[in-house]
Parts: sequence; C-alpha cells; structure tokens
Amino acid sequence: MSLDWIYYAISWILLRWHALWDSIGIPDDKFIGTNWSWVLAIVFLVVTVRVILFPVFVKQIKSQRAMQALQPKVKALQEKHKGDRETLQKEMMELYKTEKANPLMGCLPMFLQIPVFLGLFHTLRRLNPSNSQTTLYGWTTEQFRDATHASLFNAPLASKFGSTAEELTALQANSTTVKVIAGILVLIMMGTTYATSRQMILKTGWAEDPQQKMIQRLMLYGIPLSLLVSGSLFPIGVIIYWVTNNLFTLAQQQWVLRKFPPPPMAGKTGSAAKSTGAPAKSSSSTATKSPVQPAGRSGGLFGRNKAQAEPETPVVDTKALAPRPGAKPVNPKKGARPASKPKG
Repeated sequence: MSLDWIYYAISWILLRWHALWDSIGIPDDKFIGTNWSWVLAIVFLVVTVRVILFPVFVKQIKSQRAMQALQPKVKALQEKHKGDRETLQKEMMELYKTEKANPLMGCLPMFLQIPVFLGLFHTLRRLNPSNSQTTLYGWTTEQFRDATHASLFNAPLASKFGSTAEELTALQANSTTVKVIAGILVLIMMGTTYATSRQMILKTGWAEDPQQKMIQRLMLYGIPLSLLVSGSLFPIGVIIYWVTNNLFTLAQQQWVLRKFPPPPMAGKTGSAAKSTGAPAKSSSSTATKSPVQPAGRSGGLFGRNKAQAEPETPVVDTKALAPRPGAKPVNPKKGARPASKPKG
C-alpha cells in the first residue's frame, strides 16, 4: 500500500504554514542560528493534527471513564475466576462487549498519529542537497533548498544524533553542534513522553484489569526508554514535532481532566499511592473509630460529652502510702484491732 497520500498531505500542511509565517514577515534567514519560519511550520503542523484529532481524544477520555466504571465488575470477575486465566479473559471480553467499552481506545489517538509521524519523518529525511527529486510531493525547488538548510541553533532540521560524517558534510553541519542539540531534544522528548502518561495515570488511577495495567506500564516506562535508542535515528525536525505534540497533550489533558474530572472510585487512593510511592492510609483507620476508643474523644457536638460518657478514675497518691525512711515495718495483722461489736 502506497503512503504517498500521507506524504502529500504532510507536505501540503507544512508548506502552507511556512507560507503563512513568510507572509506575515518572519524571514527565512537565520536568527540565533534558527530558521524560525520552518520551525514554526513544524510546531503548527502539530496544532493542525491535534485539532483534527480532538474528537478522537474526547472519545478516548470517555472510554477511560467507562473502563473506570467497570473496575468493580472486573475485580469481581478476577476473584471469581482466580487461577483460570482463560475463563477470566473470556468473561472480561464479554463484559467489555456488553458495556460497549474498548480497552484499546486509550491508545487510539497515538495510533492515528503514527502515519503523521512517518510522513514527517520521510519528508524531512529527503532534505538532502544531493537529492535530485526536489519537486516531489508538491514542493518547489526553492522551498526544498530553503528547508534543506533550515536549522535549529545551527543544527539542520534534517540532521540527527546518528548522522554520518558524509551526511553532516552534505548539510554543512558541525558534528558536535548536531549531537548536543539532538541529545538535549531526545532527553526532553523522553521526559515529556513520560510526563503525559504519568499525568493521566495519576488522575485516573491504575487499572484493575491486568491487560489495562500492562498497557499503562508500557506507556509509562517502555515508550520513554525506547526513545533513548530510537531517538538517535529521528531527524531534529521530527523530534521538534514529538516534543511539541507532548506539550500539547499535557495541556489538553490538564484542561479535560479539570473540566471533566474522573469519578471517585473505591480503591483509588491506594492506586494513587502506589503510583506516587506514598503509603496508602487504611480505610478502617480513617472511616471508622476503634470500638475501644471513647465516644467523647471526638468531642461530640461541642466536645462536652467526655465527663458524662467517661467518669474519671480517682488518682491514688502512692507516695503518701509508702513507709517513711527509717521507720519500722508495721505488721498489718498485729496492728489490726477486731471490730467492736455493736452494743445491743
């Protein structure tokens, strides 16, 4: 299956944004070693894609809410079919089908952005002075040459951390500059990728379903760690796209989670404590008082029930009852006198 339609679409959006910045006076020349018209074109490519995918993002949030609402039923199935993994998976799939909940919906926006990522990766990888196909995918020769020499702090957008010496020579780039800029961007890309997953998990809690929990852990730890290796293969322009997309996601999640907060779920405190590493408070110690604790300890309405509900025990002065130093011990049996009989 040909992906040319993706390359044409990405190129069209990228070139339209570049033309807009050029028309409002942002020059193609470098300023602080950066061609801002091309950098902003990549940034607003992200904005365009995210606006288009916003309805899908809303569906993702709704699906996550539905999965949260099903957690008590999922937990009951886990208790019922403990040790029978095959039956458990069958029952959970039937539950998802009945309740019209899709566990994979949470990853749908990311999957839909993969073609965009691949399209931009392919488009920027073509930016090479030795490439003779300068008018492919709707580009003009002038646009191709300008984009080929576009840089971020003197690091070409088409270069990458793992660029060979021949590639850097063709782009007229300094190896140290490219590695420093690309390395910093890769670390930012990893950090923002982790932050987007962590923000959502902290707000919604860890899933009870093992399949959902595995997906959450993969998104939280697996994807950021994989970027440490794969990030060296991404052109700097693609990393700019990824970082901008992560920042947009963080802001969008924050807005949605504030406007539509997740419903309170039983056990959410414990899940949040696990995700943050803080010890979870026992519900029995916070929700109910100990049966041996006096009722007056809570103060009643105004804290005046203590004297009535709990009479005070008289305090015995043990020092007064102790014998004086040097005194002879007294035998209580000898010193005791028989009680006199009452006179009749």
